[in-house]
Amino acid sequence: MAEEKEVDIYRDTPVRLLGYANEVGEAFRALTPKWFVHSTYGVASVYVLADTYDKSMKMKKQPGATTKASVHAAVDTLLWQAFASVIVPGFTINRVCAASLYTMNKTIPKVPLTARKWITTVIGLGMIPFIVHPIDSLVHSAMDNSVRKYLDLQPVVNEDEPKKEL
Repeated sequence: MAEEKEVDIYRDTPVRLLGYANEVGEAFRALTPKWFVHSTYGVASVYVLADTYDKSMKMKKQPGATTKASVHAAVDTLLWQAFASVIVPGFTINRVCAASLYTMNKTIPKVPLTARKWITTVIGLGMIPFIVHPIDSLVHSAMDNSVRKYLDLQPVVNEDEPKKEL
């Protein structure tokens, strides 16, 4: 009988989408006030901190776990989530939307500005599902070859590799 894998609500369920709240804000940037975009970063940041706390506490509850292991789990999760959920996708959607609006302003200036802004928003929203897994993989790889190596951090959840002991 196969061993049941514990579901990580922060990475394996729709809760993961809360980490992408700021990408929704970035997609709507051309149509909404700044406070709306900033508030979506707040939602994503709370998600990142909740996952960081969860992973740290789970590590702390492991038999024989040390404070160092718990701190490593927190640092690893915080860095991974910050880059994979907020920084890289936020920058990506922001630049895609800015480039699409700029291109439309130059190529189809007779289309009303409001329509161009809505098209930009739809493009940004449409990009989100396509960037999630590539960015997650990129951040795992970058962390495996940098900060995890130099700070002796181990990935808390990485389905591509066997679990490592801290």
